[in-house]
Amino acid sequence: MTPRARLFGTVATAYAEHRPGYPAAAAAWALEPVADRAGLHVLDLGAGTGKLTEAVLRHAEVTAVDPDPAMLVELRARVPRARAAAGTAEGIPLPGASVDAVVCGQAWHWFDLPRALPEIVRVLRPGGVLAVVRNDEDPDNRLMNEFLDADALSAREGGHDHGWTPPSHEAFGAVERRRFPNPHPTDVDSTIARLGTFSWLLAADPGERGAFERRLRAYLAGHPETASGEFVLPLVTTVLRALRR
Repeated sequence: MTPRARLFGTVATAYAEHRPGYPAAAAAWALEPVADRAGLHVLDLGAGTGKLTEAVLRHAEVTAVDPDPAMLVELRARVPRARAAAGTAEGIPLPGASVDAVVCGQAWHWFDLPRALPEIVRVLRPGGVLAVVRNDEDPDNRLMNEFLDADALSAREGGHDHGWTPPSHEAFGAVERRRFPNPHPTDVDSTIARLGTFSWLLAADPGERGAFERRLRAYLAGHPETASGEFVLPLVTTVLRALRR
């Protein structure tokens, strides 16, 4: 793991509590090309605390792989039906041609793709599917985006592709893309806690983090839709899907 990626383990419990899950429709579409296979086996790669694992378990047996011991502790406690294992995208601890699908939620941009893609191809059975899944702020959500785009700390992340490099390997066919609404019930404290699990905020020094949280709290307090009680944050889930030849 990169030094920045190692920071997630320091907030594993908050990550599990405050990060959103994934819509059932997104998981179903990701696995649609292999849904009729008997004994469907899915690898959740970079599984973290098991947010995507939970959605995929409705459809298949899941092996969840992550390199961070603290994240795996949360995953095993919260998703005990999954088989959890330590490992990386560049060194997947599974035999060749052993899974029907590989899914990845939020972790794709941490992979060393020239090394990870051949490993994914190795473990995928012919005709299997690779699905890259990501939750993001709804681009039409004026409230949060106005703040995040303008704030001195969060705006530093502007212009990054945040992991949307599509799978590019001769073993994969054309990449399909679909978006799904993912409304996330939350409140001011949970919204601040969710952003506190983002790598760019974890990497900031404590003074910067504290100042950012105060600015965000003041901003949300100044808008009637977020000033009191719970509200629904309109997130979107995007899925990139490609079939192994």
